[in-house]
Amino acid sequence: MKKTVFLPIFFYFFVSQTVAGAQQEDLTSRIFWQIRNQDAIVWNVSQEQNLPHDDNIEMSGENVAAIIKYEIDNTKKVRITRDVIFPQLRIFIKPYDSKWKKYRAYLRGRYSDDILPVIVSDQKRLEPGQVDSVRIEGVLRFFHKEYGGLKIVRTFLPSMTERLFVEKWEIKNVSDKPKNISIGKTELIKSQEGIKGNYRIKIYSDAKDKITLKPGRKYEFGIYFSAYLNNEPEIKQTFYGAEKERQNFLNDIHENLVLITPDPVLNTLFYFSKIRAAESIYKTKMGLVHSPGGGRYYAGVWANDQCEYSGPFFPYLGYKKGNTAALNAYLMFKRNIPSKGGHFWSSFEMEGDLTCCGADRGDAAMIAFGASQFALAKGDVKIAEDLWPLIKWSLDYCDSRKNEQGVINSDTDEMEGRISTGGANLATSSLYYGALVNSANLAHALNKGDDVVNKLINQAEDLKNAIENYFGADIEGLKTYRYFKGHQYLRHWICLPLVMGINNRKEGTLEALFTKLWTPNGIKVEFNPNLKEPDLFWDRGTLYAFRGAFKAGAKDRALEKLKSYSRVRLLGFHVPYVVEAWPEGNMAHLSAESALFCRIFTEGLLGIVPTGFKSFYMIPRLPSEWDQYRLEHIRALNSDFDVLIKRKGDKIHIKVKEYGNIIFDETVSEGQKIDIVLKGQNL
Repeated sequence: MKKTVFLPIFFYFFVSQTVAGAQQEDLTSRIFWQIRNQDAIVWNVSQEQNLPHDDNIEMSGENVAAIIKYEIDNTKKVRITRDVIFPQLRIFIKPYDSKWKKYRAYLRGRYSDDILPVIVSDQKRLEPGQVDSVRIEGVLRFFHKEYGGLKIVRTFLPSMTERLFVEKWEIKNVSDKPKNISIGKTELIKSQEGIKGNYRIKIYSDAKDKITLKPGRKYEFGIYFSAYLNNEPEIKQTFYGAEKERQNFLNDIHENLVLITPDPVLNTLFYFSKIRAAESIYKTKMGLVHSPGGGRYYAGVWANDQCEYSGPFFPYLGYKKGNTAALNAYLMFKRNIPSKGGHFWSSFEMEGDLTCCGADRGDAAMIAFGASQFALAKGDVKIAEDLWPLIKWSLDYCDSRKNEQGVINSDTDEMEGRISTGGANLATSSLYYGALVNSANLAHALNKGDDVVNKLINQAEDLKNAIENYFGADIEGLKTYRYFKGHQYLRHWICLPLVMGINNRKEGTLEALFTKLWTPNGIKVEFNPNLKEPDLFWDRGTLYAFRGAFKAGAKDRALEKLKSYSRVRLLGFHVPYVVEAWPEGNMAHLSAESALFCRIFTEGLLGIVPTGFKSFYMIPRLPSEWDQYRLEHIRALNSDFDVLIKRKGDKIHIKVKEYGNIIFDETVSEGQKIDIVLKGQNL
């Protein structure tokens, strides 16, 4: 039967009861999932005792995103809700809506299992049986137990290129008799006017009306969630094409920047983090751009998430679309350098049509730090020259905001006033310091002259001293940093000097991060019982802290905490990625945080710092409980190289291969700085 139904379109953000209650229940110690082959995780529901349980996962492609929520009850039946988002199709908002609605005005719909076609077998309605297991491997699969002689597998995945989300059904006859099956073909359509024209959402199935399944045979069909603008032709892609496209993407991600350690949890979460970081790239009027996702942030670029967090990661992964998206973000800010004073906009949203927001969050420091890292790591002189004016303007702007004590004023930081930051905060000054150090290397690589290089080096040294004098403080009996003048509580961003290589207050800062501020969900924002949400956490602070701790040489302490944190994020109550925050955003799977997870290993554990377009130094760390580890197919500096670290007595042996050829092979003392010059493809 075919019918046309007009569905309401919702502004909808998933709230998972389990995730929302994570702080009230002791869920952080509860493990639901197991690793399979280090590229998949499986939840064995048939043996699960802790039910009901629910969770959600986000997946995306260039023209679609979806947050799939699944709730498994005490009888092991599952209810699935699909929040399907078409980011480029901007809708009208109501006159009385809040000003923020215009930044989140995406065409989207929420669909329960009521959308599914009616399936009949043996004169009875066929419904998926109990869930046997759930598997995540770049797609989401539900394996149902046999019901009426049939087994059903459901797979959820986005098209990587089309405005299309796919739910694939596989029905297998596990009985010893043929099965006659009827499948209702339901088509649901909604049309509405939007800012770009007429929008049409279409949900449909390509199932045959009637099939006969012989014993042992299976039948597959797709249910499709699609959207169209004006008179666009019907999407031709089927679940076969979508699966192939997704698998090609996963193969690309799997084969580059491969982490191999003795810990399968870290290896698998690293791989999954590459997927989440790389899939969240959208086709826009700005070109391909990386965006955070999370039900709120699409088809736009932000000074922190894209310029600072994810942009510098993509050269290491070597993902072509990622590098293109990163460059497009920097170029968008370059095109919008303030011409008459003032500061950068923090973001360009809705395909760049809307700017946001009023306060200076230290965005110029974020941009200079990220863009200088990207320019070096990409290893492309032309791109670096193109970005130099953006970096130079950002550095000059930060310098113009210097107060009498030599640190940098900003209205707030990347938390945008959610918690106090004073007039000059540690984050902005630390990021500016890192940007100066990077930019000195970049200026040297670009032959900008000794005067330019030496000025940047001297500015960095002056700022390093100013950071110590202005922010250095004893708090909670620890020699660490105050976040701003007069501030008396430990803040998560005290990790940033360690990330930048400033170790004056290393021991006290590490104690603050991994003891005072530590929780089962990582590092909380502030050690302050007077906060409205005293257990407030943002994963980005934890991810930076790990990177800084490894870089500072605290390898064993960092690994201990990283292992427990990663186990919760990959195998616990909300999987399989690191998250944004709690309670705000309800632990959404923002994609740039996944890039930050990967950078723990490239810039923290290995301590890689590009110094030119073909050169870098590294200070690798080998935790005491490991004998070796390696990172293969690092694509930074326009190359393809492996780094292998192995214990040799009380020293470590380092081997670097470029395109399979050994270019460094020595035993050194741990903590020793190693300079590497790559030879390029013509070895």
